[in-house]
Amino acid sequence: MSLALEVARQDQGEVPVGAVVIHQDQLVAQAGNQREQSHDPTAHAEVVALREAARRLGRWNLSDCELYVTLEPCPMCMGAILSARIPRLVYGCHNLKLGAAGSILGLHDFPGLSLRCRVDHGILRDECARLIESFFQKRRNSGEVAEPG
Repeated sequence: MSLALEVARQDQGEVPVGAVVIHQDQLVAQAGNQREQSHDPTAHAEVVALREAARRLGRWNLSDCELYVTLEPCPMCMGAILSARIPRLVYGCHNLKLGAAGSILGLHDFPGLSLRCRVDHGILRDECARLIESFFQKRRNSGEVAEPG
């Protein structure tokens, strides 16, 4: 989670979310949000990291990888995580607007879905939450508006 926080702290003018994919105790991908710079609404940190991990490993099935992310994934990202067959997700702080891994929705163990994912949360929670809160406080103070994601 420390590495995901480092990625999130890199100021790119994006909502500061960091994601890392670990395969056999080795880092295979890391990413921050890229929605603003790529003009892509799907370029959340989790999706970008999953794409990079799949590319590097040469396969879409990431069932032997883990994903660490600083902010609880949204429904789109949780769908991508499940589709990639990630068996374990670890996130820092809850996303109380769009959370889909336990706070608002629980897509990781939603009845009727055949895909499941173990979720652990609260790792470096305070640091992750402070980073997000600070970003939005600065945006509010400058008159800018941004949505979490």
